[in-house]
Amino acid sequence: MTRRIQVHQVDAFTREPFTGNPTGVVLNADALSEAQMLAIARELNNAETAFILAPDGTDHTVRARFFTPRAEAGFVGHATVAAQYVLSRRFDAPRWQRQKSKAGIVDIEVRGTDAERRIAIRRSPPTIGRELNDRERLAVLDALALASESLDPRIPLRIVGVGAARLLIGVRGPEPLKQLKPDLARLTTLSAQIGAAGYFVFTLTPGAADHLTESRMFCPALGIAEDPVSGNAHGLLGAYLAQLRLLDRSGDRVRFSGIQGASLHRPGRVEVELEFKGEALGSVWISGQAVSIFETEMEF
Repeated sequence: MTRRIQVHQVDAFTREPFTGNPTGVVLNADALSEAQMLAIARELNNAETAFILAPDGTDHTVRARFFTPRAEAGFVGHATVAAQYVLSRRFDAPRWQRQKSKAGIVDIEVRGTDAERRIAIRRSPPTIGRELNDRERLAVLDALALASESLDPRIPLRIVGVGAARLLIGVRGPEPLKQLKPDLARLTTLSAQIGAAGYFVFTLTPGAADHLTESRMFCPALGIAEDPVSGNAHGLLGAYLAQLRLLDRSGDRVRFSGIQGASLHRPGRVEVELEFKGEALGSVWISGQAVSIFETEMEF
């Protein structure tokens, strides 16, 4: 029996075509086997492809599976933005979804309409992990060709998150970001040693009019030399900056924008919103816009 699936190519965390983070989105994927999903992900050859399926329980409204060209991933922020953007274009699309994946359930809110529409994802606060010791820190800096004096002294190198853990590295200004020369083979080896799948290098830019942070991220252990724009990493960053008290807080919410991708000529923007319950961080929202590049169909 021939089955037909819808395939979309979407750029996430942007409204300009051919910028942001490119993602495949496959609808009506329930009949696909895991091997077929992996084959489609290899064919589309994005860093990740999202496959949308019907719910299999009452605690969520939609399911998603995420595949790199190599393997399945538990959760991918930019692919969620892309997939929910595609779903939000349907005439009867809900404004609120609960999306289940192998990493758990996240809340999705569609904010705004038409060109101003953005997809917001709410997640639980991430685990703030350990600081690197001196030996590990020097090895990472050497693998990035980053001088110790370029580090922001307010921000220790720290692993944040579980499962999709990243090493967060704060630097002094945009120039060190431009000068990075990552040794991808060494970073891959170090990922196994320190327990972080990627390296999120960022700087605070309080003088900028429309964003607070600029960043780059390298995940060679996942087969991604450099990620154009990472929603998940910005959520981790927001939680870490809140712990360090480097965000201006008034009331129970903090918002900031981060930009990423300029080094790959794919600039994008992530909006981060932190919700507090008293002094404790209650939840982290990441949100962004998206633009459709093309859509087609496949038959199986």
